[in-house]
Amino acid sequence: MRILLVEDERKVGSFVARALRENAYAVDVAPTGEEGFRLASENSYDAILLDVRLPGITGIELCRKLRRAEIQSPILMLTARGLVEQRVEGLDAGADDYLTKPFALAELQARVRALVRRGFRRGEAKLRCGDLELDRHRRSVSRGAGKVPLTSKEFALLELLLLRAPESVTRSEIIEHVWDSHFDSETNLVDVYINRLRQKIDQGHAVKLVHTLRGVGYRLGTQP
Repeated sequence: MRILLVEDERKVGSFVARALRENAYAVDVAPTGEEGFRLASENSYDAILLDVRLPGITGIELCRKLRRAEIQSPILMLTARGLVEQRVEGLDAGADDYLTKPFALAELQARVRALVRRGFRRGEAKLRCGDLELDRHRRSVSRGAGKVPLTSKEFALLELLLLRAPESVTRSEIIEHVWDSHFDSETNLVDVYINRLRQKIDQGHAVKLVHTLRGVGYRLGTQP
Protein backbone atom coordinates (compact mmCIF):
# COMPACT_ATOMS: atom_id res chain seq x y z
CA MET A 1 0.00 0.00 0.00
CA ARG A 2 1.23 3.46 -0.87
CA ILE A 3 0.92 6.66 1.17
CA LEU A 4 1.61 10.28 0.21
CA LEU A 5 2.80 12.50 3.08
CA VAL A 6 2.77 16.25 2.40
CA GLU A 7 4.80 17.83 5.20
CA ASP A 8 7.24 20.75 5.07
CA GLU A 9 8.97 20.08 8.41
CA ARG A 10 11.79 17.71 7.49
CA LYS A 11 12.16 16.09 10.94
CA VAL A 12 8.42 15.48 11.25
CA GLY A 13 8.20 14.14 7.70
CA SER A 14 11.15 11.79 8.22
CA PHE A 15 9.77 10.56 11.57
CA VAL A 16 6.27 9.86 10.22
CA ALA A 17 7.53 8.29 6.99
CA ARG A 18 9.86 5.95 8.88
CA ALA A 19 7.06 4.84 11.20
CA LEU A 20 4.74 4.11 8.28
CA ARG A 21 7.43 2.24 6.33
CA GLU A 22 8.03 0.04 9.37
CA ASN A 23 4.36 -0.94 9.03
CA ALA A 24 4.79 -2.02 5.40
CA TYR A 25 3.59 1.15 3.67
CA ALA A 26 5.51 2.66 0.77
CA VAL A 27 5.71 6.38 1.50
CA ASP A 28 6.38 9.33 -0.80
CA VAL A 29 7.14 12.61 0.99
CA ALA A 30 6.41 16.02 -0.55
CA PRO A 31 7.71 19.19 1.21
CA THR A 32 5.29 21.56 -0.56
CA GLY A 33 1.69 21.60 -1.68
CA GLU A 34 2.74 21.98 -5.30
CA GLU A 35 4.93 18.88 -5.13
CA GLY A 36 2.17 17.02 -3.31
CA PHE A 37 -0.33 17.82 -6.05
CA ARG A 38 2.11 16.69 -8.74
CA LEU A 39 2.72 13.36 -7.03
CA ALA A 40 -0.98 12.80 -6.34
CA SER A 41 -1.75 13.53 -10.00
CA GLU A 42 0.88 11.09 -11.27
CA ASN A 43 0.40 8.22 -8.80
CA SER A 44 -2.38 6.28 -7.11
CA TYR A 45 -2.28 6.46 -3.31
CA ASP A 46 -4.19 4.44 -0.73
CA ALA A 47 -4.18 7.50 1.55
CA ILE A 48 -2.84 11.07 1.67
CA LEU A 49 -1.55 12.69 4.88
CA LEU A 50 -1.71 16.44 4.52
CA ASP A 51 -0.26 19.08 6.86
CA VAL A 52 -2.46 22.17 7.03
CA ARG A 53 0.41 24.65 7.35
CA LEU A 54 2.44 24.40 4.16
CA PRO A 55 4.53 27.03 2.36
CA GLY A 56 2.85 28.42 -0.75
CA ILE A 57 -0.43 26.61 -1.29
CA THR A 58 -1.86 25.62 2.11
CA GLY A 59 -2.98 22.14 3.04
CA ILE A 60 -6.63 23.15 2.90
CA GLU A 61 -6.20 24.74 -0.53
CA LEU A 62 -4.38 21.61 -1.70
CA CYS A 63 -7.20 19.42 -0.38
CA ARG A 64 -9.75 21.43 -2.39
CA LYS A 65 -7.51 21.25 -5.46
CA LEU A 66 -7.16 17.46 -5.14
CA ARG A 67 -10.91 16.99 -4.89
CA ARG A 68 -11.56 19.33 -7.84
CA ALA A 69 -9.12 17.16 -9.82
CA GLU A 70 -11.28 14.15 -8.82
CA ILE A 71 -8.47 12.53 -6.83
CA GLN A 72 -10.45 10.31 -4.47
CA SER A 73 -7.70 8.98 -2.18
CA PRO A 74 -8.76 9.29 1.49
CA ILE A 75 -7.18 12.38 3.08
CA LEU A 76 -6.04 12.81 6.69
CA MET A 77 -5.38 16.43 7.66
CA LEU A 78 -2.65 17.11 10.24
CA THR A 79 -3.68 20.22 12.18
CA ALA A 80 -2.48 22.33 15.09
CA ARG A 81 -4.01 21.50 18.46
CA GLY A 82 -7.02 23.58 19.46
CA LEU A 83 -7.77 25.16 16.07
CA VAL A 84 -11.33 23.87 15.69
CA GLU A 85 -12.12 26.18 12.77
CA GLN A 86 -9.09 24.78 10.92
CA ARG A 87 -10.35 21.23 11.32
CA VAL A 88 -13.85 22.18 10.19
CA GLU A 89 -12.46 24.00 7.15
CA GLY A 90 -10.37 20.96 6.27
CA LEU A 91 -13.33 18.59 6.46
CA ASP A 92 -15.42 21.00 4.40
CA ALA A 93 -12.62 21.07 1.79
CA GLY A 94 -12.97 17.33 1.29
CA ALA A 95 -10.76 15.72 3.95
CA ASP A 96 -11.94 12.42 5.42
CA ASP A 97 -10.41 12.84 8.88
CA TYR A 98 -8.03 14.98 10.91
CA LEU A 99 -5.38 14.44 13.55
CA THR A 100 -4.05 17.16 15.85
CA LYS A 101 -0.36 17.70 16.52
CA PRO A 102 1.46 16.48 18.53
CA PHE A 103 0.12 12.96 18.10
CA ALA A 104 1.08 9.47 19.26
CA LEU A 105 2.39 7.15 16.57
CA ALA A 106 -0.10 4.47 17.59
CA GLU A 107 -2.99 6.86 16.94
CA LEU A 108 -1.54 7.96 13.60
CA GLN A 109 -1.19 4.35 12.48
CA ALA A 110 -4.74 3.56 13.61
CA ARG A 111 -6.10 6.55 11.67
CA VAL A 112 -4.16 5.51 8.57
CA ARG A 113 -5.49 1.94 8.81
CA ALA A 114 -9.03 3.32 9.09
CA LEU A 115 -8.46 5.58 6.07
CA VAL A 116 -7.11 2.73 3.99
CA ARG A 117 -10.11 0.55 4.91
CA ARG A 118 -12.38 3.41 3.89
CA GLY A 119 -10.64 3.57 0.54
CA PHE A 120 -11.07 -0.17 0.08
CA ARG A 121 -14.83 0.21 0.41
CA ARG A 122 -14.69 2.22 -2.79
CA GLY A 123 -13.08 -0.75 -4.50
CA GLU A 124 -12.62 -4.44 -3.87
CA ALA A 125 -11.71 -5.65 -0.39
CA LYS A 126 -10.95 -9.15 -1.69
CA LEU A 127 -8.77 -9.75 -4.74
CA ARG A 128 -8.78 -13.10 -6.56
CA CYS A 129 -6.98 -14.97 -9.32
CA GLY A 130 -8.04 -18.57 -9.86
CA ASP A 131 -8.08 -20.24 -6.44
CA LEU A 132 -5.85 -17.53 -4.93
CA GLU A 133 -7.53 -14.94 -2.67
CA LEU A 134 -6.10 -11.89 -0.91
CA ASP A 135 -8.20 -10.18 1.77
CA ARG A 136 -7.08 -6.57 2.03
CA HIS A 137 -9.00 -5.94 5.28
CA ARG A 138 -7.69 -8.94 7.19
CA ARG A 139 -4.34 -8.87 5.38
CA SER A 140 -4.56 -12.60 4.75
CA VAL A 141 -3.85 -14.75 1.69
CA SER A 142 -5.08 -18.22 0.81
CA ARG A 143 -4.78 -20.56 -2.12
CA GLY A 144 -7.37 -23.30 -2.31
CA ALA A 145 -8.02 -24.48 1.25
CA GLY A 146 -4.60 -23.47 2.57
CA LYS A 147 -3.38 -20.22 4.12
CA VAL A 148 -0.31 -18.57 2.59
CA PRO A 149 1.89 -16.76 5.15
CA LEU A 150 3.49 -13.66 3.61
CA THR A 151 5.75 -10.90 4.91
CA SER A 152 4.49 -7.32 4.62
CA LYS A 153 6.52 -6.67 1.45
CA GLU A 154 5.44 -9.95 -0.14
CA PHE A 155 1.83 -9.04 0.64
CA ALA A 156 2.23 -5.60 -0.97
CA LEU A 157 3.80 -7.15 -4.07
CA LEU A 158 1.06 -9.74 -4.44
CA GLU A 159 -1.59 -7.06 -3.90
CA LEU A 160 -0.15 -5.01 -6.78
CA LEU A 161 0.01 -8.03 -9.11
CA LEU A 162 -3.61 -8.92 -8.28
CA LEU A 163 -4.82 -5.36 -8.80
CA ARG A 164 -3.27 -5.35 -12.28
CA ALA A 165 -3.98 -8.99 -13.23
CA PRO A 166 -3.92 -10.27 -15.90
CA GLU A 167 -1.94 -7.28 -17.20
CA SER A 168 1.82 -7.07 -16.66
CA VAL A 169 3.58 -4.89 -14.07
CA THR A 170 7.01 -3.40 -14.72
CA ARG A 171 9.92 -3.54 -12.28
CA SER A 172 9.78 0.24 -11.78
CA GLU A 173 6.06 0.08 -10.94
CA ILE A 174 6.74 -2.66 -8.40
CA ILE A 175 9.53 -0.64 -6.79
CA GLU A 176 7.33 2.47 -6.53
CA HIS A 177 4.35 0.56 -5.09
CA VAL A 178 6.11 -1.83 -2.71
CA TRP A 179 8.98 0.40 -1.65
CA ASP A 180 8.92 4.08 -2.70
CA SER A 181 9.80 6.40 -5.55
CA HIS A 182 13.38 6.96 -4.28
CA PHE A 183 14.34 3.28 -4.10
CA ASP A 184 17.33 2.09 -6.13
CA SER A 185 15.88 0.80 -9.41
CA GLU A 186 19.01 -1.26 -10.12
CA THR A 187 18.54 -3.56 -7.14
CA ASN A 188 17.72 -7.25 -7.68
CA LEU A 189 15.32 -7.18 -4.73
CA VAL A 190 12.31 -7.40 -7.07
CA ASP A 191 13.59 -10.71 -8.47
CA VAL A 192 14.20 -12.00 -4.95
CA TYR A 193 10.65 -11.19 -3.87
CA ILE A 194 9.10 -12.60 -7.05
CA ASN A 195 10.94 -15.86 -6.40
CA ARG A 196 9.68 -15.90 -2.81
CA LEU A 197 6.11 -15.44 -4.04
CA ARG A 198 6.56 -18.30 -6.50
CA GLN A 199 7.76 -20.60 -3.72
CA LYS A 200 4.88 -19.70 -1.43
CA ILE A 201 2.05 -19.46 -3.97
CA ASP A 202 2.91 -21.84 -6.81
CA GLN A 203 4.95 -24.59 -5.19
CA GLY A 204 2.90 -27.80 -5.07
CA HIS A 205 0.22 -26.49 -7.46
CA ALA A 206 -0.22 -27.69 -11.02
CA VAL A 207 -1.40 -24.26 -12.23
CA LYS A 208 1.32 -21.64 -11.88
CA LEU A 209 0.10 -18.07 -11.27
CA VAL A 210 3.28 -15.95 -11.16
CA HIS A 211 4.80 -15.37 -14.60
CA THR A 212 7.87 -13.50 -15.84
CA LEU A 213 7.63 -11.57 -19.10
CA ARG A 214 11.22 -11.07 -20.19
CA GLY A 215 12.02 -7.46 -20.93
CA VAL A 216 8.58 -6.37 -19.71
CA GLY A 217 7.97 -7.35 -16.09
CA TYR A 218 5.73 -9.77 -14.25
CA ARG A 219 2.10 -10.78 -14.26
CA LEU A 220 -0.37 -12.90 -12.33
CA GLY A 221 -2.71 -15.20 -14.20
CA THR A 222 -3.92 -18.75 -14.69
CA GLN A 223 -2.50 -18.82 -18.22
CA PRO A 224 1.28 -18.70 -18.98
